[in-house]
Order: sequence, then C-alpha cells, then structure tokens
Amino acid sequence: MALTSSTMLPLGTKAPAFSLLNTVTGNIDSYADVRGTKGTIIMFICNHCPFVLHVNEEIIRVAHDYRILGFGFVAISSNDVANYPQDSPQKMKQLAESLNYPFPYLYDATQEVARAYDAACTPDFYVFDSGDKLVYRGQLDDSRPGNGITLTGRSLREALDALQNNKQVSTVQKPSMGCGIKWK
Repeated sequence: MALTSSTMLPLGTKAPAFSLLNTVTGNIDSYADVRGTKGTIIMFICNHCPFVLHVNEEIIRVAHDYRILGFGFVAISSNDVANYPQDSPQKMKQLAESLNYPFPYLYDATQEVARAYDAACTPDFYVFDSGDKLVYRGQLDDSRPGNGITLTGRSLREALDALQNNKQVSTVQKPSMGCGIKWK
C-alpha cells in the first residue's frame, strides 16, 4: 500500500457535475441530488483502504452533525473493481448498509468523476459552498492509522463551521493521505 496525498484542486473551482449509480438504491444520483443548501461535501472513499476504515465512524458522525444544518454529503468510490473486487458496487452496498451510511455511496465506473475532481487518494474530502465553489479540500483531521491521534474530524468540521457561520474558510489546508485511487 503506497501512501498517497491529495492533489489539492484549486480553491474556487466550480463543483464538477456528475451522475453516478447509487449502490444502495440502484438509482442514478447527480450533484444536484446530493447538494446541500449551506454546502456540499464530496468524499472519495472505498471499502478496503485502511485509512478509510480508520475514519468511517467519524465521517458518519460529521454527516449526522451537519446534514441537519443544510449540508449535503456524498461518498464516491472510483476504484478499479476488476483488480479490487472488494470495492465492487455489490460490496459497496453491503458496507453502506452495515454501517448505516447517512449519505449516498456512489460508484464511479468510468473514473471520470475522480479525474474531474483531481482525486488522488482515499479518503479525499472536498467542500463546496452554497454557490458550488470549492472552499476546502484535504484531510478529515490529523489522525491516521497507528499514529495515536484521536479522530475528531477537526479540519473538516472547522471548514463546515466557517460556512455555517458565514465566515471565510481558512486557506491553510492540509492534504489528505491514504491509499491511492486504483486506476484502470
């Protein structure tokens, strides 16, 4: 497993549109379907990455805490399922249901959405404001598997709190780190 960092899409970038398979419902969900009135959080994750497994509980807590405030959340997996069958849509559905994800878990079969977002790793987090402009990209917090730092979601929560309170999101942002997206 090679440790990969976020590529840090430029702040101010307009949210790339998408229409992807919702692995739980079987429907096609678009950016407009998951968009929140206060902001939208796009998370690139997968089933097998130990960095994602490490943060799953906290991303669920963050989604529960902020969805009620008008934020939309969505998780997307873009991994090559031919070589990583544990990330298949069927397995994604099983994981989403077992963890009771409070957000759609979408499958990016062509990997075009990951490329549009310049996603590089799992987990990778993107926050767009109410005008769909990128205001945050990077890590959930400083916790990583085995580093002994408690999961808090601090980095992501600070960005969401700033949006919630109509304040400027800090431009000092740390890249996320995790498993590289498994490209075809």
